[in-house]
Amino acid sequence: MNIKDLKAQMRNERLAARDQLPAEARTEFSLRMADHGGDAFDFEPGTIISGFLPIRSEADIRPLMARLKARGARLCLPIVQDKMTIVFRELVTGAELVDTGFGTRGPGPDAAVLDPEILLVPLSAFDALGNRIGYGAGHYDRAIARLLQKGRDPRLIGIAFDCQEVAEVPAEPHDVRLQAILTESGFRTF
Repeated sequence: MNIKDLKAQMRNERLAARDQLPAEARTEFSLRMADHGGDAFDFEPGTIISGFLPIRSEADIRPLMARLKARGARLCLPIVQDKMTIVFRELVTGAELVDTGFGTRGPGPDAAVLDPEILLVPLSAFDALGNRIGYGAGHYDRAIARLLQKGRDPRLIGIAFDCQEVAEVPAEPHDVRLQAILTESGFRTF
């Protein structure tokens, strides 16, 4: 089996496992993530942190984002511009959220576009070395590459449930490793 097919198989298996978590468990696990992650990593007030609003059976990190904002973070959300590109628009209190593609909602086109310094990254699967499998569209890989080309070095923190961990993700040259992962069990650095 080639790497692409192996990743697709892992993605499907781990997303199916995540989908099988009862809604009540996902809610409880998401609240645990906020408890574990709210103070787990250091950043200066004004640091731009990209979060995300949950789709399908993803963790709901809105409580975590609220804690980070209370600590002085400047929040933004990923917006799907087209099949190849996401940008990060600033999320401010009271901003109207609009449909933004890929089943997500976020700030509208009038919101400032920001370059995040920390990205909270949704994913399908991860391993103990910080390798990850996304959803297959490559949006985050390309966004990270653009940030690196601009001279930025964003910190990547994966967001997943424990059931999404695999023994080993087959890494490819274009894959960027996570610096940390946040699950319901806690915050781990790599």
